[in-house]
Amino acid sequence: MKQQVAARKDIPDKVYFRIGEVSDLVGVDPHVLRYWETEFKVVRPHRAKSNQRLYRRQDVENLLLIRTLLHDEGYTISGARKLLQDPDRKEEVKAKEERAAQQDQQPSEKRLAVIKNELRRIQQILALKSLRY
Repeated sequence: MKQQVAARKDIPDKVYFRIGEVSDLVGVDPHVLRYWETEFKVVRPHRAKSNQRLYRRQDVENLLLIRTLLHDEGYTISGARKLLQDPDRKEEVKAKEERAAQQDQQPSEKRLAVIKNELRRIQQILALKSLRY
């Protein structure tokens, strides 16, 4: 199973994407994308003359949202389908996803400093508990 997931901003500026490219961007295998096509009406790739699937940018964004709902948020397929059918809730989820992406973009040095401080506090607490016994 693929792990790496692109943010909305990381999607290349292209008109069409092939299934392998979308698979890499979304972080799931191609067979999962084909299954999601059958389950979600918002994902409908065009077909080339060679009968190859061609996804548009909107399809890729919807697939990223579906992946977030299913893998990160813990929604079932039917729950994610209901959420995607309601435009207000869909926008709410997109906004939440963007906020999470912004938090992930914190400089790693700052995040490391926060972790170090937390570890020092834990170390102090453990030291105090060991003195009591």
